[in-house]
Amino acid sequence: MQLKNANILVIDDDPDVLTALRIMLKSLAGTVVTEKNPNNIISIFEKQKFDVVVLDMNFNGVVNTGNEGIFWLNKIKQLDSKVDVILITAYADIDLAIRSLKQGASDFIVKPWKNQKMIESLKSVVEKKSVKPQLSRPTAGGNKIIGDSEEMQLIFDKLKKIAPTDANVLILGENGTGKDLVAQAIHEQSLRKNKPFVKVDVGALTDSLFESELFGYKKGAFTDAREDRKGRFEAANGGTLFLDEIGNISLRQQARLLTVLQNRTISPLGSNESIPIDIRLICATNLELSDLADENTFRKDLIYRINTVDLTVPPLRERGTDITLLSRYFTDMYAEKYFKGPFTFDPSFFSKLKSHTFPGNVRELQYVLERAIIMADGDILTAEDLVFSGLEKSTETTSRIQETNLETVEKQTILKVIEKNKGNISKSAKELGITRAALYRRLHKYDL
Repeated sequence: MQLKNANILVIDDDPDVLTALRIMLKSLAGTVVTEKNPNNIISIFEKQKFDVVVLDMNFNGVVNTGNEGIFWLNKIKQLDSKVDVILITAYADIDLAIRSLKQGASDFIVKPWKNQKMIESLKSVVEKKSVKPQLSRPTAGGNKIIGDSEEMQLIFDKLKKIAPTDANVLILGENGTGKDLVAQAIHEQSLRKNKPFVKVDVGALTDSLFESELFGYKKGAFTDAREDRKGRFEAANGGTLFLDEIGNISLRQQARLLTVLQNRTISPLGSNESIPIDIRLICATNLELSDLADENTFRKDLIYRINTVDLTVPPLRERGTDITLLSRYFTDMYAEKYFKGPFTFDPSFFSKLKSHTFPGNVRELQYVLERAIIMADGDILTAEDLVFSGLEKSTETTSRIQETNLETVEKQTILKVIEKNKGNISKSAKELGITRAALYRRLHKYDL
């Protein structure tokens, strides 16, 4: 990317600084937006995407510590992890510069700056975008796992530890959370990454299909067996076998699977031959581990076999600002697919998204945004473009009951008040009856 195509946001409480940068960059950059009040950052980002943000480190503070700039740097990175941030300050401090760069800033410039220095810094970060890798997150068959929330950071940390081993993994989580992506990411970061990754939805298999699909069969083993066929275990030999919906298989199927895992051999239908298998096993279920522990429905000895390590993928409603990251990702993806956009966002769009509980999780969000892109009349997405499926109504009834939880009520109240005051933190804090500092702490706590 070149500077002339870049969208730049300048945030400083000094009008003279804003005017100087706007005039200097007007003929050099694509778009230059200036803002005096950092409290408006969230609403600005919901309306438009930026390539670079030039951010002051102190706003109306008596003590110039730079802490406010660090806070807004982190908030900007939560809103868009790909945006570059150049910090500016009138107080040169090596420790502060190092701290800001560690927090994700792209450059640190001291006021008053030389115009050429500012231009060179902007050109440098913009030109890097053409070769800069995307989010350093696990990939799965070309599909990224999108997420910067604390909950997803824990998942990424566990993946780094689990993937290089040969341990059997049980992935837990609600439908639509992306358990299959996690399974693929484990495989692609493992020592078996160059071998097959084979997925089977075992919950949909009858007893007869279970045998033939997993273990294969010989010609003539049954009426329609016209030729030999390898089962999924044999197809995955040397690689990874992913058994999805493992919690739905019958006790008879469980016994058969347990025998194979213990002996590490399979016998195709119609054969007495024992074929050794070398696979890494990953299983997934939307059931709670406590539900699997009921021996009337699931064998405890099998749980121990498949669950050397378990990994719980969090529901979307618990992933904070990941909903913004995912929304932008899916919007860009479907805009390209359907030759539309680029799109910007009205504040009401994200407000409606954040107020929805998404019982269908990331899968529901993806379908909602695909429909919004297809049906959108213009290039600005609003709340009216979001239509949520009635398929998840029964789950939402449970979610409404859970909203009596104190933290959930507090989070929703804060969102409503900030939206009402159009992102103004001071007014919102006053209306909520708390200090600005207390409100900032709650925003950080709930990853808002």
